Amino acid sequence: MDKKTNSLSSFISRFRVLIQAVATIVTNLHLPNFFKGEIHQGRTKMVCVPGLNCYSCPGAAGSCPIGAFQAVVGSSGFNFSYYISGILILFGVLLGRFICGFLCPFGWFQELLYKIPTKKLSTKRFEALRYLKYIILLVMVVALPVLVTNSLGMGDPWFCKYLCPQGILEGAIPLALVSDGIRSALGALFTWKAFLLGLVVLLSVVFYRSFCKWLCPLGAFYALFNKISLLEMNVNKGRCISCGKCVRACKMDVDVTKHPNHAECIRCGMCIKACPTDAVRFNYGFGKRRKSI
Repeated sequence: MDKKTNSLSSFISRFRVLIQAVATIVTNLHLPNFFKGEIHQGRTKMVCVPGLNCYSCPGAAGSCPIGAFQAVVGSSGFNFSYYISGILILFGVLLGRFICGFLCPFGWFQELLYKIPTKKLSTKRFEALRYLKYIILLVMVVALPVLVTNSLGMGDPWFCKYLCPQGILEGAIPLALVSDGIRSALGALFTWKAFLLGLVVLLSVVFYRSFCKWLCPLGAFYALFNKISLLEMNVNKGRCISCGKCVRACKMDVDVTKHPNHAECIRCGMCIKACPTDAVRFNYGFGKRRKSI
């Protein structure tokens, strides 16, 4: 039984890049729209995808959960989005930050940047910055759209409008490349967001997933569910030989032997691949019904 379940955990971890690529394509199915300069407006846009993927991306098949949440709480007719919040909670309970490690297009984008050959820097000395994403979630995603409104009672989507680099990467830039009207309308906000995107790109080359670690409110939300989600990391103490290879392999600065379901763990499976005794694996289920996968 152990051999079978470990092989499945290893299989999932080994083919993570392929899963990330497929998830990105499925999230952005309408590829011809990139050449047309159009945004898909079909019924699937009523459904949120699990990862950070801009609604304004020409190829986007669904809505970004953060963008959808802000659109509702910032409108004049609603004070709270039970539908969007329910979807986010469902994703969190089912998978936790596995979504960050396997299903988020912007997370994969950062990992591709990190593969660029150059000197890499550790984020351990900047551990305090990981709490910034929780502040962004509370202030920019929830509080400001509700509290700061115009005369019609509508609030701005503060995170999407002023901070999110995915919006300009997937939305503004592709649309501007093929639309004269959009290019002529670009102004100071585009310049500011382009600067932020450039900064995130540079940081992602030298720091592993810096945006995920320090700034992403979606990652902050899913992190709240890591210890209670159905999917978890498990370390078989009987097999563990305390070699430390899993700790050295983790780029999220997590010691899986001590904190297997740490809020910063994105369940990427690097520790599973590094373990020489197959002591680390994925578990799924509740309580005693949890089973290794």
